[in-house]
Amino acid sequence: MAMKFNHAQKVATAHAVTDLLAAHEVDTREDLHTWLDHQANRAALRRVKGVGPKSIDCIGNLVGRSHVAVDVHLRAFAVEAGVPDLPYDQVRAVYEEGAVLLGHDKGALEHAVWRHRAKAA
Repeated sequence: MAMKFNHAQKVATAHAVTDLLAAHEVDTREDLHTWLDHQANRAALRRVKGVGPKSIDCIGNLVGRSHVAVDVHLRAFAVEAGVPDLPYDQVRAVYEEGAVLLGHDKGALEHAVWRHRAKAA
């Protein structure tokens, strides 16, 4: 699948991430899955302009990890549910704990909330 970016910075970010992964000899999906286990590697990704915690969580999801990637829809849903405006990691933790309590996969809960909010927006 090709990525379609209409913004020069997004293209530059994609190139920078690709260069970073190539420099670390991350060649396969399995390599990336393992590479993301190390906090230093996640920190290296964060130093790429345009990459934040949501981007890293999304990349993790692409390689088979189950993360909650908090976006505006998930934040809005949390606020409506009475969760205060918290930093990214804390909002993600609320969703992850909620998934555990409900017996759901974290990624599936994220997707369900996202679909619900996207329809409401």
